[in-house]
Amino acid sequence: MVTGTIIILIGIPLIKVAMTDIGGGFGAENFGSLENLMLAGIVLVSVILLNRSRNPMIRLAAVVIGLVLGMIVAFFMGRLDFSHLSSLPLVSIPMPFKFGFQFDLAAFIPLAILFCVSAMETTGDLTANSTISREPVAGPVYLNRIRGGVLADGINSMIAATFNSMPSTTFSQNNGVIALTGVASRFVGIYIAAILVIMGLFPVIGGVLQQMPKPVLGGATLIMFGTVAVAGIRVLSHAELDRRNMLIVAISVGLGIGVSTVPTVLQELPKTLANILGSPVATGAISAILLSLILPKSIKDEEQAGEEEKPVDTKKKLTRAGEKA
Repeated sequence: MVTGTIIILIGIPLIKVAMTDIGGGFGAENFGSLENLMLAGIVLVSVILLNRSRNPMIRLAAVVIGLVLGMIVAFFMGRLDFSHLSSLPLVSIPMPFKFGFQFDLAAFIPLAILFCVSAMETTGDLTANSTISREPVAGPVYLNRIRGGVLADGINSMIAATFNSMPSTTFSQNNGVIALTGVASRFVGIYIAAILVIMGLFPVIGGVLQQMPKPVLGGATLIMFGTVAVAGIRVLSHAELDRRNMLIVAISVGLGIGVSTVPTVLQELPKTLANILGSPVATGAISAILLSLILPKSIKDEEQAGEEEKPVDTKKKLTRAGEKA
C-alpha cells in the first residue's frame, strides 16, 4: 500500500513537468504557442503509432524514432542552432575532485535526510520496475532487488561526486521505457551504461542533445511519466483497500499532490523542513508510513477484507435469488 502510493506520487507530479516541456519549458517566451504544441504532438503521435506496430524492432525504437522526427521537424522550423559546437573540445576527460574535497557537517545533515527520501523514491521506482518487468514485489528476490538498488544509488552518487557531478538516483522514466518497449533485460542496461560512459567523453554529443527543444522532449516523456503513475495504481490494486487503508491512501496522495500543486503552503516552515516536505514523494511516503503505524486495524475492517477475499458461490446465490422470487 505504501509503495503503491509512493509510485503514484512519483508519476503524477512528473506529468506536470512533461506538460511544462510541451508548452516550451520553464520561462519560455512563447510558452503554449501552436508551434510548441505541434512539435510535441508530432512526437507523441509518432510514439503511439510506432508502438502499436507489429514489427518488434519498430516498437523497440518507437521513442527514439519519435525524438528524431521531432528534431528533424524542429530543424526545418529553425529551432536548432549548432553554431556553438565548433567551440567544444573533441574529447573531455573528467578530473577527480577538481573543485577540492571537504566535509561540512551543516550541509551533511539536511543532505542525509534528503538521501533517505531519495531511498524511499528508489524503493518505489524499483517496485514499479518489478511490476512492469513481471518480477515479484514481495519475498526474498524482491528485497534483494531493493537492497541492491539502494546500494547502487549510494555508490553511483559517490562516483558522481568524485568526478564533480551531481548525485544520481534511479530514473523513474525508465519504467515507462520498459513498458513501451517490453525490454527489461539487465544485460541491455549494462550495454547502455557502457555506451553512455563512452558518449560522455565527447562533449559534442552532449551539445547536440542539449539543442533538443523542450516540446520534443515533453511529447515523449508524457507517455513515460503517465506509465509510472499507472504502475503505481497497479501495485496499489494488490493491496487490501478496506476503509482504513483507503483513508491512508487518500490522505497520503492528497498531501503529496497538494504540496506539489500548491508549494507556497509550506513557505512559513523552516527552510530545511520545507525543502524536505516540498517533495510530494517525501510528504506522501512519511504520511503513509506514519498512518499505517498509528491507525489500528479494527475488527470490522479485517472482516470486510476477509469477505472481499472469499470467492462468491454463484450456485448458492442463484438458488437464494430463486427462492426469494
